[in-house]
Amino acid sequence: MAAPSGTPSAAVGAEERTRTRSGAAAARVSHSKETELKKTLVELLIYITFLVTLSLMTFGRVSTNTYYLNKAMADLFVERSSSESDGTNFKSIASHADFWKFTEGPLLDGLYWNSWDNNRTITDLKNTTYIYYENLLLGAAQIRQLKVRNNTCSIYPSFQPFFNSCYSRYSYQAEDKSDFGLKNESEWRYVSASSFSLWYWGYAGFYRSGGFIVTLPKSKEESMEKLAFLRKNGWITRGTRAVFIDFSTFNANINLFCIVRLVVEFPATGGALTSSQMHSVKLLRYISYYDYFLASCEVAFCLFILKLIIQEAIKMKRLKMEYFRSAWNWLDMLLIVVSIFAIGFNIYCTTEVSLLMEEFLSNAYVYPDFYFLAFWQVIYDNMIAVNVFLAWLKIFKYMSFSSTMTQLSSTISRCAKDIIGFAIMFFITFFAYAQFSHLVFGSQVNGFSTFQNCIFSQFRIMLGDFNFESLEVNSILGPIYYISFVFIVFFILLNMSLAIISDTIEARADFARIPRQEPHISDLFRQCYNKALIKVRLRKPDTDAGEENLESSKALPSTDRKDISKPSKGGSAHEKSHPEPKLWKESLHHSDSVVASQSFISPDEFQQLLRQTTELEKKLNSTNAKLEEIIRRAQQMKDDSGTAEQ
Repeated sequence: MAAPSGTPSAAVGAEERTRTRSGAAAARVSHSKETELKKTLVELLIYITFLVTLSLMTFGRVSTNTYYLNKAMADLFVERSSSESDGTNFKSIASHADFWKFTEGPLLDGLYWNSWDNNRTITDLKNTTYIYYENLLLGAAQIRQLKVRNNTCSIYPSFQPFFNSCYSRYSYQAEDKSDFGLKNESEWRYVSASSFSLWYWGYAGFYRSGGFIVTLPKSKEESMEKLAFLRKNGWITRGTRAVFIDFSTFNANINLFCIVRLVVEFPATGGALTSSQMHSVKLLRYISYYDYFLASCEVAFCLFILKLIIQEAIKMKRLKMEYFRSAWNWLDMLLIVVSIFAIGFNIYCTTEVSLLMEEFLSNAYVYPDFYFLAFWQVIYDNMIAVNVFLAWLKIFKYMSFSSTMTQLSSTISRCAKDIIGFAIMFFITFFAYAQFSHLVFGSQVNGFSTFQNCIFSQFRIMLGDFNFESLEVNSILGPIYYISFVFIVFFILLNMSLAIISDTIEARADFARIPRQEPHISDLFRQCYNKALIKVRLRKPDTDAGEENLESSKALPSTDRKDISKPSKGGSAHEKSHPEPKLWKESLHHSDSVVASQSFISPDEFQQLLRQTTELEKKLNSTNAKLEEIIRRAQQMKDDSGTAEQ
């Protein structure tokens, strides 16, 4: 005879079915999470392959020889002086006379290195010049100057009788393009440059290309005669604002081009400012077998970028505007854009170098303009450096299953608002001090001569790397500025930021108390490791603890039902079934604990349970209000009946 539905035996059966469904649902969720984890792990392995390819492509072309070649050129043309120049080198140029001493002395000595140490002349090839015996001078060296027109500045009326000429600082509008001097040679005539040519950012101005150009001959004697001729005929005038010395070399031993630019600025204040640029770059990319291996890495990199573009396009189409709400998606887009620019420049540079090589080989008496290629090569190196930096940062995207990364992101998210508010207050104070220091010390201290220098100097003060004696140019405001800046910015504001971060570090402790609800990559590795040990018979296959608990929880109610339906002798059925509710409750409690230990709640399931709990709470509140109303009315009816009886 079947037990009624309201009996404890029927309730146990229903509970068993509920537990079975709950265990099956938990198993499905666990399988889904494990599948997602495996998918993430596969993506991580693919991305690591991409990262290795990118690293080989970038660092495979980086060599310490670039530094040593730049240093050799700087020692020869910037640091070294000669006896003919009275000890004048490039750095010591302070006037027009010093400039001519340098060009006719150390410059020509460095450009025309035509003898070995034992005075043997280099006669290997005709019309060739070697620097330091190993670096071939490509074509000819070039000297170019930019001038400004007379009467390009305003003079106070009271001083106009004392000045019959006035040359302002360099600007595009004030540039002098008219012929001057002898006017019968190319160096006395202005040569225009293309609108796409590069400008140079110097200390005293922003200089364009073009100007009055002198191309040095291939021999040292002819170059000496030409420079002496220009000096005697006043090629450099009061209107000269900048002189550029450009030449390029090639070292076949290490397959590197060195593009050298020496700049002497003659500002409107008088005197001279010198600066130099040495760019050692590998423009001929594909020569050895290793270069072709790097070329294969470049092809693989292009394929990875194409795959990433398609992947992000599909994701953008699926998520639409929701796609732009993730910081990782913005990082992917930035990585794609920088990679596309790098690929485009690589193709352009390879094509342009081959064309320049043909032009150079056809005419060895002209200046080959490799400077713009060297400049864009530096830009390319900067882009690829940003690309590698972003690519390495993206690894954190695949570390979201790591508890350490979750703790870090939790700590940052907790203190983000406080840090932003503190940063606003900090930079308001910081820039106020920067403006103050620029106005007070800018005319006498180099570290405060410009606003950006003030910012850098104040960061150096915060790090303790600063010379306090330089502020003694103002004996009153100097100490006040230094002491107040250190006290307010360093001791108060910076310690406030540390206090904010320290206060939110408790997020780590809070996170440690939260039970782990998602499988980690370490769990997957541990599971694969255990399976591998079992396959090679280094470990016996063990039954999963969760499955054992689940089997015991399933077996317990059936045993209980058997005991209930068949009471033993020596007692009535009622007496044997009396302890059953307690045993039934213990069974339910045990089964619930087993299911809780085996399953976890995903965020979506938690939100669904939260909504159901909220609705249940509303219904309970409504029921409670109705019960209170019924009790109140019953009490009122009772009171009314008592009054009527009286």
